[in-house]
Amino acid sequence: MFNPTYYRRCACQEPAVNTDGTPKLDDAGAPKLRMLGASCPKLRRKGHGTWYFTMELEAGEGGERQRVRRGGFATKDKAETKAAEVYRDLLGGADVLSNATVGEDLGAWLKRKKGLARTTRHGYEEHVRLYLKPHLGHIKRRDLKLRHVEGMYDAIERDNAERLIHHARVIELQEARDAAYTAWVRAAGRKEERRVARQAYLDANAAFREGRKGKEKITSAATLHRINATLSSFLGSGIKRGEYATNLAALVELPAVKRPKALVWTAERVEEWKRTGKKPSPVMVWTPEQTGEFLDFVNDDRLCAMWHAFIFRGPRRGEMCALPWPEVSLTGSWFRISAQIVEIAYQQYDEAPKQDSVRTVTLDSQTNRLWARWRVTQAAEREQWSGGQAWVESNRVWTHEDGEPLHPDWISRRFNRLVDLSGLPPIRLHDTRHLSATLALLGKADIKVVQERLGHSSRQITSDTYTSVLPQLMTAEAESTNAVVPRPRKQDPKEGEPSKLKDQRDASESDPNVDGDGPDEGMRAAA
Repeated sequence: MFNPTYYRRCACQEPAVNTDGTPKLDDAGAPKLRMLGASCPKLRRKGHGTWYFTMELEAGEGGERQRVRRGGFATKDKAETKAAEVYRDLLGGADVLSNATVGEDLGAWLKRKKGLARTTRHGYEEHVRLYLKPHLGHIKRRDLKLRHVEGMYDAIERDNAERLIHHARVIELQEARDAAYTAWVRAAGRKEERRVARQAYLDANAAFREGRKGKEKITSAATLHRINATLSSFLGSGIKRGEYATNLAALVELPAVKRPKALVWTAERVEEWKRTGKKPSPVMVWTPEQTGEFLDFVNDDRLCAMWHAFIFRGPRRGEMCALPWPEVSLTGSWFRISAQIVEIAYQQYDEAPKQDSVRTVTLDSQTNRLWARWRVTQAAEREQWSGGQAWVESNRVWTHEDGEPLHPDWISRRFNRLVDLSGLPPIRLHDTRHLSATLALLGKADIKVVQERLGHSSRQITSDTYTSVLPQLMTAEAESTNAVVPRPRKQDPKEGEPSKLKDQRDASESDPNVDGDGPDEGMRAAA
């Protein structure tokens, strides 16, 4: 029942006395003071002291009395407003008695989340450490409000503005350093000028190194949404436990995030890239012709069979790193993905993939032959290293020359190096999944089959994310759409043959009975 009691208190003090009227003294012999609180005679004056309220709650365990007490309000109206708010939170199931802070609750929440995937846990811990605890950790659980959450995002945006300025300054220093280096190189042969140019370069390089100290990453809009998702998960768990009443993360409005669309490296985009060095989109895929050029280029690479699998079968790099030989059947032309390697701060961890990602992938005949040849190569390397060298028996499909399993980041860096050496426009290793889906679409594969091969939970994800439209498909769609409409008459007159439209126009110009201002509807001038 909502029946709070309101009263005023102040911080006035007076000397404390014993029962016999003598003053109380502390260890140093100084008089002790006591708070007057609600008994201060000055409370009759307007504006003296602050307002408090107390509210009786249902008895706790064993009949223990429970009361809510809040104070420090400038007016009684503010105390009443707060009392009504506390009562609403109480009805919503929130714990209005606890003095626990958001930071303490965040730590306890992370400890309870024992079933998280390693990468998910790492992301949660990073969000809590860098954003949630610094901005919200000091607030008491019962006092957390929407304005606190919105204030956190406002502070992040202010930090971003300062970091942008710092980043721009670092770019200026880097450009000055590069210009000084160029001047030093061009001064070759002129001793004094070269000495001055060298010193200018050293000074510019020192300024650049000093200027980039403390450079921090800008928090993107996508990261803001991930932080909010972490906060939402935390508050949702707190609501279930009766610690919080509202999921404030659901009420926050953040900048919209548009997922980058995969674009194809058309001739026009390649020309612009060569001129400016900029990619038109973070996600790019090659055309079939460019894909063929790359495969021809890596034909002599030691890991040629792996690059074929990435392009035509579309696995994730962690799945390829964890793939063991017992999960590969070259006679049946398939391999089964049931494990993956995740990388956190360059450390590798074995982890089971999501349920939808456990799948069997069929090998095409060309990739099958390349994998068979790779197995022979790996056996020869095992024989070579089994003597005085130390062969690492990992039983993994993809290894270094000594049998050491490949690191996911090493595969990405190797792929980027090969793309750079090939002279082709750049794509990321993960873009080969986009490329694989796009090539399958061009080959008229069913989207459901592609979804199963890539390990997606729904065909909508495959359709929205991993399929970009190739120019060939655009042309085929345009021609097929045009062919739907029957056109029995000729549309393009042969060369030298007069156009019927031109004949009609000439006739209208020579016939005085034809009104040239509008269509001829059979109307004739009166005789």
